[in-house]
Amino acid sequence: MTRVFLFSVLITVHTCLLAQGKRVAAPAALIPLPVAASWTADSAFITARAAIKAMPGLEQDAALLQSYMQAVSDRPVKGRTAAAVSLSIDSLAVKQPEGYLLHVTPQQVTLTAHDAAGIGHGIATLRQLWKPAAGGGLVLPGAMITDYPRFGYRGMHLDVSRHFFSIDYVKNFIDQLALYKFNNFHWHLTDDQGWRIEIKKYPRLQEVAAWRDQTMIGHKKELPHRFDGKKYGGYYTQEQVKEVVAYAAARHINVIPEIEMPGHALAAMAAYPSLGCTGGPYKTAQFWGIFDDVFCAGKDSTFLFLQDVLDEVIALFPSSYIHIGGDECPKVRWKQCAACQQRMKAEHLADEDALQSYFIRRISDYVNSKGRRIIGWDEILEGGLAPGATVMSWRGVEGAVMAARQQQQVIMTPEDELYFDHYQSLYPEEQTAAAGYTPLEAVYGYEPLVAAGDTALLPYIAGIQGGIWSEYLSTETKANYMIYPRLQATAERAWSPATVRDYNQFTQRLAALTGDRYTTYKEINYRLDSLAPGSLYVSLHAHQPGAVVRYTTDGSVPVAGSPAYKGPVHISRSAVLQAQLFVQGKPVGRLFRQSFEICKATGAQVTWQQPPNTKYTAAPSLLVNGIAGTHRFNDGQWLGFSARDLQATIDLGNVQEIKLVGANVLNYHWQKMWAPVSLVFEASSDGKSFERIAVADSFPVNGINAVRLTVKPVQARYIKVTAVNRGVVPAGEYGAGGRAMLLADEIIVN
Repeated sequence: MTRVFLFSVLITVHTCLLAQGKRVAAPAALIPLPVAASWTADSAFITARAAIKAMPGLEQDAALLQSYMQAVSDRPVKGRTAAAVSLSIDSLAVKQPEGYLLHVTPQQVTLTAHDAAGIGHGIATLRQLWKPAAGGGLVLPGAMITDYPRFGYRGMHLDVSRHFFSIDYVKNFIDQLALYKFNNFHWHLTDDQGWRIEIKKYPRLQEVAAWRDQTMIGHKKELPHRFDGKKYGGYYTQEQVKEVVAYAAARHINVIPEIEMPGHALAAMAAYPSLGCTGGPYKTAQFWGIFDDVFCAGKDSTFLFLQDVLDEVIALFPSSYIHIGGDECPKVRWKQCAACQQRMKAEHLADEDALQSYFIRRISDYVNSKGRRIIGWDEILEGGLAPGATVMSWRGVEGAVMAARQQQQVIMTPEDELYFDHYQSLYPEEQTAAAGYTPLEAVYGYEPLVAAGDTALLPYIAGIQGGIWSEYLSTETKANYMIYPRLQATAERAWSPATVRDYNQFTQRLAALTGDRYTTYKEINYRLDSLAPGSLYVSLHAHQPGAVVRYTTDGSVPVAGSPAYKGPVHISRSAVLQAQLFVQGKPVGRLFRQSFEICKATGAQVTWQQPPNTKYTAAPSLLVNGIAGTHRFNDGQWLGFSARDLQATIDLGNVQEIKLVGANVLNYHWQKMWAPVSLVFEASSDGKSFERIAVADSFPVNGINAVRLTVKPVQARYIKVTAVNRGVVPAGEYGAGGRAMLLADEIIVN
């Protein structure tokens, strides 16, 4: 990479001189950004009907290129000379796998590549470069581009089990992968909520497992659960699968099938109950989550079934990788299953984690015997990793580090940065999503090699992949909203040199390529700049070129005459900050709204007995910053405590009269978030002797319990708040036996 030319610099350059003294044009917008490019003021003109000179073996690529040209401009062109187009492979001229050289002159468009995949990537670049010409045909800027990928594995995942997508949609998705130079499509075909691939030996997979009686409405954290009462499902026939595989192969994209095991197996067990430990009956899942019923690891018949399934899958997919899932497999049934316990005894397995490792190794050995390799989510590390297995590290970086230290290949798929079922905006109007908050900027800022830490492990990081889980993507429109443009950001992180890291330039290129198709990332967001007793300063920012931000704090909606934002806004009393983008005097985009509650505790000094010990962590000042966390718990405003209490002391600075105390606590049992056993408030004038002034022990709301307790007026400088953790999740509840998590937010004192 020492020879990498920092092409990103060219984005800000409008004119310069080539060595030959020719003028150069402004760089064209390309995603992902190439390794190196130079531009001339010349241009090439090509027509959709022009003959393409292609080396033997590239006929399919030539035909595909011509079809792309015809789709953009198929009008007859007269009286204009078109450049010749040639495609060739030269592995000496282009040494990097999947790399290509593209030379565009008025006379010739020459695409030379290391291999056929490189030809496909060069065609993708041409598709982004050309524009329809007046009178028909296409025009391209004069260019010399040298390009090759940073990572050998560049993937996108699509879950079709929770919601089923048509073949046409899948093909369109593959088209987008090709345009942005991905080379792997991870097709998640089976799960608790539906089995989506035809297996001829087991027809009940199509008749039963592919269907569920109804589907959850709303978010799984909302209780009681609601359902639509409509049968839902579908599956791909083997002929359709072959069609998709061939379609992807023509675009140099490998299709990796995922057949989930040993967990996420309810749909299969609904069709064939003997596959489970209890024998059923089972039903294809109607709501989202993790289920205790999984494939029985003690019965040889389970493995025979899976081998039969894999035989048909392997025959359909030429991929060297077969994904076997391996994630989120509860061991509850295995602990109670005589066959599983006998298996553990016979195989000298220490515990159920070792039994899972046995399960994965046995499947891995079978897949290897067919000349293929397995991929699994990072849970396949539990109990020991099967030799030769590739790990998709989704729960952070720990799994990646563990696998790399065992000299096993790793694909980085972290949920916080690369799962696109997470919210991409904190606006309350956002469509329902799984959880989290992953804006476009966070995706673009992801750096897998930094995340890995130890540089000695870097050779084992094969690449990165974005994930699209479809629990809340019930329509193609909803899916597209969540996928794009985060897919484009992932493409650049996977392909372009590590030195390409300018988010502003990326968004400029994105807008040039896609116009106004994507707007969410341009919207107003805010940052808490500073916090002081009784007040705070908030800054606003947006990525809408040429827009003016206008705001109000008096409850009115901003209009063209409202104050223009010029610097941090001072908030010294409870208010709702509203802001709107204006372009040429007209409002664009959604209205931004953020509430701030100022009380005696706002900006006060906070100390605590123990800090939070979950992913919901921050400084203690978060408890008194005037910003309340939302029901999505994805805004960075909640503090999470596992197996420990929250005990915080607020110093108000001087003795004051106190009449009301309160705090916000979450109660989402489906997220293992439990309200405290009790919430106790104590007051003190000297910080040494405390008097109990209020207690709450009832938290009836499934969601945010905004506890506000009126107290007998008391003079105090210090307020101690103790929230007692629930401890262990009780039997019969989601995650029974595990640690309950206590989530708390804004402490109110008035």
